[in-house]
Amino acid sequence: MASKSERLGRSVAVIGLGRFGKSLALELMSEGAEVLGIDADERVVQSLAGRLTHVVSADSTSEEALRQLSVHEFQRVVVGIGTDIEASILTTSVVVDMAVPHIWAKAISHSHARILSKVGAHHVVRPEHDMGTRVAHLVRGRLLDYIEFDDGYAMAKTTVPSCLWERTLAQSEARRLYGVTVVGVKRIGQEFTYATPETVPRSGDLIIVSGARKDVEKFSAMA
Repeated sequence: MASKSERLGRSVAVIGLGRFGKSLALELMSEGAEVLGIDADERVVQSLAGRLTHVVSADSTSEEALRQLSVHEFQRVVVGIGTDIEASILTTSVVVDMAVPHIWAKAISHSHARILSKVGAHHVVRPEHDMGTRVAHLVRGRLLDYIEFDDGYAMAKTTVPSCLWERTLAQSEARRLYGVTVVGVKRIGQEFTYATPETVPRSGDLIIVSGARKDVEKFSAMA
């Protein structure tokens, strides 16, 4: 039987069970994680009773309250509070002071994100902004899926442009000519496989490419 410390090491505490926190907590549960959900609203807590490993009503800005729930023993904590910026910042500060190794915090604006980073959150997410950016790229161009990272690096799923058809990736020199790397290829009716210099894309294939955002967007527009 796993010890308490081992169980907490595999678990996640989600503080703030609004739309983002609730969705995240339930997704973590579906993937087999143990989840402690915390929210100040008793009605929210009642609605999730039996759906999370543990769910409690507590004032997350109180260090004493969080310590009573053993939040300081968790390896991963998510502060999903959004609209109450003061509670978001105070809660994040409390969790940082507890020296939790991995802290994610939700922000609703650029300034909110900057403050959370300065307070000490290890990962700051802006789900509405990030999703809006992603969908904008999908709507604008030929991209089928798109992920952008903080340093301007991006990955995208797109159809194969004709410049890559029926030649090995080594021969087409996509990296030199277009600034992108083809990292995966999917034939019709098959699964994605890793691309190698000997891979020969064909018309109708899907590919995953990576590179600087502007290069990925320019290349995908050729499809």
